Amino acid sequence: MMGWFRRLLPREDRFFDLFSQHAETLVLGAKALERLLAADDIEARGKEINALEDRADAITGEVLLAVRRSFITPFDRGDIKDLIQSMDDAIDMMRKTVKTVTLFEQRSFAPPMRQMGAVIVEAATLTAEAVPLLDRVGTNSRRLNELTEQVMRVEERADELYERGLKELFLQHGRSDPMAYIIGSEIYAELEKVVDRFEDVANEISGIVIENV
Repeated sequence: MMGWFRRLLPREDRFFDLFSQHAETLVLGAKALERLLAADDIEARGKEINALEDRADAITGEVLLAVRRSFITPFDRGDIKDLIQSMDDAIDMMRKTVKTVTLFEQRSFAPPMRQMGAVIVEAATLTAEAVPLLDRVGTNSRRLNELTEQVMRVEERADELYERGLKELFLQHGRSDPMAYIIGSEIYAELEKVVDRFEDVANEISGIVIENV
């Protein structure tokens, strides 16, 4: 009954612009991370990701402020907050990865790490396609479900790369250079967590679709 009533009232649509801006920032961050893992001017790419994370934080702040100020939101306030915060967690993990790379002065990255960078770009691109579709969640529910399922499959590929990368890292450095193994495994873990955060975003989107269709 309340859902029917809410659909009759004027709603605040600015959320969708902010969601899209944040999603675009995620794509830029993912592409910068992919280039960093290709050892393409690591310092510059790190600064780029840090700046994008600051931009994403500002957008998240705008969304949370709009939630407090808006009389009618397009869907549940808690869902809005959870969605934008899960998106923000993804770029926060990108920044954490940069911190680890910088701290340990990494200058080269194993093939599975570089492949995980490409997977992260794929997850971010799928997210950027899905988020604007929430503007018409009922009409777009089928495509939204397809996109979230694709993110889940991407996350599975990331898990496989993570496990393979750790195995190769151990065989290469486990006994001869424990510190290299520790540093490499930390970077792998953080890259996997980036993809996990995109899975969280997909789960939030799935929940919104279920509640609003």
